[in-house]
Formats: sequence, C-alpha cells, structure tokens
Amino acid sequence: MSYFVIEPKDYNLRFMRKTAKLEYYLGLDYGRSKVGLAVADSETKIAFAHKTIYNNKNFIETLRGIVKEEQIDRIIIGKLNYAGENKKAFEAEEIGETLEKELGIAVEYQEEMFSTKMAENNLKERGAKKIKKLDNQEAARIILQSWLDKSEK
Repeated sequence: MSYFVIEPKDYNLRFMRKTAKLEYYLGLDYGRSKVGLAVADSETKIAFAHKTIYNNKNFIETLRGIVKEEQIDRIIIGKLNYAGENKKAFEAEEIGETLEKELGIAVEYQEEMFSTKMAENNLKERGAKKIKKLDNQEAARIILQSWLDKSEK
C-alpha cells in the first residue's frame, strides 16, 4: 500500500487555510530519542501520521518550523496516566511547558497508554515493512485521534 501527501503549495489552498476559521493540531508521541508527529484540523477531525523527528539539541527549532509551516494552533502531547504520577508523565508535562513558552502555543495532554503497541499492530495489519521507522508517528496519530474523539471540538 502506498501513501501520498497533498500539500497546500497551490495559492488557492494556502489562501483557504489562512481565511477559513479552522484550527490545526499537532499530536506528539514524545520519547527520549524520537518524537512522532501527527496532524489534524478542526473540520475533518481526522488525524494523519506526519513524520518522526529526533529529540536532539535542534528539537525545539525543528518543531518551530513544523508549527509555522503547518500553521498549528494547538499541540496535543501523549501522557502516561498510571495509577499515580510517574517519571514519563512529568517529562511530558515538562516538554509541554517548554513548548508553550518557546513556541507561544497552547498545549494539551491526552492519555497514551499502549499507543505504541497499538501503532505497531496497526502497521502490521497494513503490511508496513519498516514498523520501527513508522511506529512513533502512528502512535502520535492514535494520541491525536483519541484527543479529537474525546474533545469533539
């Protein structure tokens, strides 16, 4: 199965994005080495896997470019919610606070328990060959879609 991306390079599409009263969302599956990204908008309410970026010293600047290019209004970060707080939940909150401060954009959280396992299963079912290369962005898609379904914005 092949996938393709339609980008708003055409003037009319860019104009429509700027004038329509839509919100654009970026979902993050945040990890220590890689961060999966997914995108969605308030009209279709369908999340799409976008890409995986490395969590390195350029992470914030890379994300800043994506936020600008995709005209993102809100970031949704996956957060583990076990019974009680844990280190990964604190990491998600820390990165959320950093992104709000550095990018000046609203951040919300979505419970992400088993999102990576669900992502791997989805990719296997679709016949994907490079699961480890795609699982972070698919997990981000699951996180963002869960938030969209729950929030009904």
